[in-house]
Amino acid sequence: MTHRTCTVLLGVAALALAVAAGPAAASSSGVQGAADPFAAPSSLPFQAPQFNLIKDSDFEPAIDEGMKRQLAEIDRIANNPEPATFDNTIVAMEKSGQMLDRVTRVFFALAQANTDNTLQKVEETEAPRLAAEQDAINLNAKLFARVKAVYDTRDSLHLSPEALQLVKVYYHQFIHAGAELNDADKARLRDINKQLSTLETLFNKKLLAGTKDNALVVDDKSKLAGLSAGAIAAAAQAAYARGLKGKWVIPLQNTTQQPALTSLENRDVRHELFEDSWNRTERGGANDTRDTIAALASLRAEKAKLLGYPNYAAYILEDQMAKTPDAVLKFMDQMVPATVAKAGNEAKALQALIDKDGKHFKLEPWDWEYYSEKLRKAKYDLDENEIKPYFELHNVLTNGVFYAAHELYGVTFKERKDLPVYQPDMMVYEVFDKDGSSLGLIYFDYFKRDNKSGGAWMDNFVGQSKLLGTKPVVFNVANFTKPAPGQPALLTFDDVTTMFHEFGHALHGLFADEEYPTLSGTNVARDFVEFPSQFNEHWALNAKVLGRYAVNYKTGKPMPPALVEKIKKAAKFNQGYELGELLAAAELDMQWHMLPAGAPKQNPDTFEITALKKSHVYMPDVPTRYRSSYFLHIWSNGYAAGYYAYLWTEMLDDDAYHWFTTHGGLTRENGQRFRDLILSRGHTEDYGAMFRAFYGKDPEIGPMLEHRGLVKGAD
Repeated sequence: MTHRTCTVLLGVAALALAVAAGPAAASSSGVQGAADPFAAPSSLPFQAPQFNLIKDSDFEPAIDEGMKRQLAEIDRIANNPEPATFDNTIVAMEKSGQMLDRVTRVFFALAQANTDNTLQKVEETEAPRLAAEQDAINLNAKLFARVKAVYDTRDSLHLSPEALQLVKVYYHQFIHAGAELNDADKARLRDINKQLSTLETLFNKKLLAGTKDNALVVDDKSKLAGLSAGAIAAAAQAAYARGLKGKWVIPLQNTTQQPALTSLENRDVRHELFEDSWNRTERGGANDTRDTIAALASLRAEKAKLLGYPNYAAYILEDQMAKTPDAVLKFMDQMVPATVAKAGNEAKALQALIDKDGKHFKLEPWDWEYYSEKLRKAKYDLDENEIKPYFELHNVLTNGVFYAAHELYGVTFKERKDLPVYQPDMMVYEVFDKDGSSLGLIYFDYFKRDNKSGGAWMDNFVGQSKLLGTKPVVFNVANFTKPAPGQPALLTFDDVTTMFHEFGHALHGLFADEEYPTLSGTNVARDFVEFPSQFNEHWALNAKVLGRYAVNYKTGKPMPPALVEKIKKAAKFNQGYELGELLAAAELDMQWHMLPAGAPKQNPDTFEITALKKSHVYMPDVPTRYRSSYFLHIWSNGYAAGYYAYLWTEMLDDDAYHWFTTHGGLTRENGQRFRDLILSRGHTEDYGAMFRAFYGKDPEIGPMLEHRGLVKGAD
């Protein structure tokens, strides 16, 4: 299994709104007029965004008005002369901030997936304002006193289990945000939060520009030998879009390794592509991120100390499933020896292949993917270009992703062409439950663009809440190579798995069944949110599902059984490398965020090597999946001290899939149980208890190690 690179999107606004404000009923005051597409709920089905009406110029005034409305609502709650109750305090906060929620959900979706100079300027302006607005809520002494009053009397209020959980979440989030600090410390915290929001926005801007500027530009087609005709045509199209007639452009993906490294025969070109990726934001000048991330790390450490924690990792992990940095490090340490040993053996095999070819050079990072693909072909007779014709994007979506969801959960899908989108190649589907009722909408934005952040992710345009009467409107974003005009969109199996992964997040959002927006859907801990998505990946290779979607786009014939077996046998190939680069990134994240306050400002390059050596995952042949200087997850997307979550939730998802395989596999009964106990529960209970209710016991690492091929006797 290849690790996904997705996130559940959590930009500056989402972070700002995560503590005390959910979507809510609109305030009647301060409406800017019918010309403002955010002043009132959208009139479209499910309150879907009115992309046909929204202009860049709408965002800044709408965000400012949304903050104004929310602060007025919060002021009324905090100064209510009546004694604090669950309804007039907790529920009232759940109903605050609808306009701000509407506009920020759309704005940050576009800022990530379809940005431009105007949106970037708005983000730079509004990020510190949003941080300050959230501090005004979190650090409001009168408001916290009311929350505490409800919390202190919670056991006598005869609340439902979900309502009681909501009270606990609010109270602990206020504490976590600094509600008990003295005035001087609150002032310093406000300043830190403002600086952090500004730096996170700046990092994202620099990374987007650096990634675009460092795409590989080739002026001789012969240098692209090894790439498929479709890939070369896409490179020509990418160059044409940039005004580089007669050239070819290979845009950078967000990870260190680039897909083209698997096929490019020219070693010098591979080296150039790798260096373009590795140094994308380390070339000096306006797009160099090193000073930015060093400042972020220092400020985060200071914030943690101010709030009473030894480091930022301890601060972040307190409300996660893992709870402590020590628990995370012990978990990852279990994988390090076997991973390093397996990666070392893989490196020896690749070096032997290089030597056998009569080449006389030492294996380097830019050689690994190329020679591992040659070895995979030799060992399993598996060629990626042989596979791609069976994975046409639309067919994978409708007859693979959708089919698996139907078989497990009974849901069906109908394309909607009547709803506006922000890019013409997007798709929109309405989702229907097993009884025929509408669950919500899902948008798909799959193709790479220069103005789109790298990776893949999911989020909501509209969140689910029974209290507010809203149904989910979710979206999936990816960065697949866009085909040349008239050509089919053919995917790698890694792309296919990404589609299943992101749709797993979507199901978590679509099946949300909560009363309160704060607890709904994917509003869960980082080390739990990737569980449903990674679990959904398993169905990509399920025989019943694969047989439906793995069809040759030219002939209409299904993938031959022999080729299917090759894919399955090759699934554990190169796992030392794949887990090694992921472990290195997760360890690097933890080391950055375990720095104590007052530690010297770090040189990212020196720190990176030292941190990896300290964690025993420094392998020059296996570069970390993300270098510190372009580690978007941890510097701007809410995964600080949380990148380990992909591994932690892989343990959960492999446990869950093991349960499925021992209880009949892909059945409606099993799917309904998973939906009832996991996918529909949001944050309505403790994550450990939720997992045990499904699995029957605490998570165990055995199935994960077996699935990765790291246990004795595995291939």
